Amino acid sequence: MMDRPGAQEGASECGRGSGGAGRAVPRAPERARPWRAATEEALYGREGFYLRPDGPSAHFRTSVHASPLFAAAVARLLCRVDEGAGRPRELAFVDMGAGHGELVGAVLDALPADVAGRTRAYAVERADRPPGLDHRIEWVIEPPQGVTGLLFANEWLDNVPVEVVEVDAAGVARLVLVRQDGGEVLGEPVGGAEAEWLRRWWPLAREEGLRAEVGLPRDRAWAAAVAGVERGLAVAVDYAHLAGSRPPFGTLTGFRQGRETTPVPDGSCDITAHVALDACALPGARLLTQREALRALGVTGGRPPLSLASTDPTAYVRALAGAGEAAELTAPGGLGDFGWLLQPVGIPDPLPRD
Repeated sequence: MMDRPGAQEGASECGRGSGGAGRAVPRAPERARPWRAATEEALYGREGFYLRPDGPSAHFRTSVHASPLFAAAVARLLCRVDEGAGRPRELAFVDMGAGHGELVGAVLDALPADVAGRTRAYAVERADRPPGLDHRIEWVIEPPQGVTGLLFANEWLDNVPVEVVEVDAAGVARLVLVRQDGGEVLGEPVGGAEAEWLRRWWPLAREEGLRAEVGLPRDRAWAAAVAGVERGLAVAVDYAHLAGSRPPFGTLTGFRQGRETTPVPDGSCDITAHVALDACALPGARLLTQREALRALGVTGGRPPLSLASTDPTAYVRALAGAGEAAELTAPGGLGDFGWLLQPVGIPDPLPRD
């Protein structure tokens, strides 16, 4: 499996991924529909990609799968949230878009015994509960309400479906419609709340072929998830871009069996697009890179001293492997460039700002 890359390289049927310059045909045949509706069914419909027994881990590799250091860092963050919340009798860990429960299970295993004993773990996922999952993990479709603790959304928002828009020959931003085979056409001009979102967060010049993804559904999904945290911290980790550096042709792409591919809304592949995390941020939020966040949580890529090789070869090999995994998690141009959105709720920001 390969990491889903930070810069998209795939192209749609019309020649577009990130940096493509093809254009959708400006007429709409039957059965073409907006990308948001098509993606929703392809990912979460009756035979959707994310409801399959093999799960997303069979098709792409995230930080959770790259190294146990990631879950250990999240466990340390949960401990800091615990302290900031005054060590409540019940401490929640909510894993949004939990997949097969890999992260939530590893976090529970990495917690100190006294914290683990007070932790109530939730895996939020639309798919059925995997067989053999740790009995301590509650499997739910919607995030719990009124919790104190940490809500952690690792690569969740990028799979919240959004509308795709494209500027036509007259300089008008229109919805992009897609058929089940991936063929695209232009639809109606963008209006209402979607147009307002574009004007504020992703303004498009009147240049034919420019594209954007309207992140309004993600903003609303994130606000709803944060609203369930009474006290604690909500964190979203994802591919991200910020105002002033939006990709001119969007980021919509697909993944199948470890490789980036053309996004086709037939349930055969993952369909994803980078997240405008600055648009999602609520008052008091903070944005940083995964590299900055993990280093603040003690994950570094420093090599162990060579002297350890002679005094304890086994420990040296183990430390060297850990350093390699840490380097992958924090690498510029790779996982280290992921965005982290921190949203404290009633507690101080638990990460140092240096």
